[in-house]
Amino acid sequence: MSMNHPKPTYIHVNQHKIRANKKNGTDDPVITIKKGSSNTYCHEVVILGPSKVKYGGNDKPLLNCGARVVIETMSEVNVIR
Repeated sequence: MSMNHPKPTYIHVNQHKIRANKKNGTDDPVITIKKGSSNTYCHEVVILGPSKVKYGGNDKPLLNCGARVVIETMSEVNVIR
């Protein structure tokens, strides 16, 4: 029997986008919200409940994209912009 467990939401800041924005004078969103296989990009997000900040260390990215620091939550999140 398979139990359907909700997946956590991971929020992280894309350092490459910050550098590219500064270099190119652009304003692309730098915050990534990952829920399952879905990604949402934004400038601001509100976490509506408990969350935790995790660091994977030097040898262990926490996400496939290479993020080493993430906010992890099971709470609902609201994308502001």
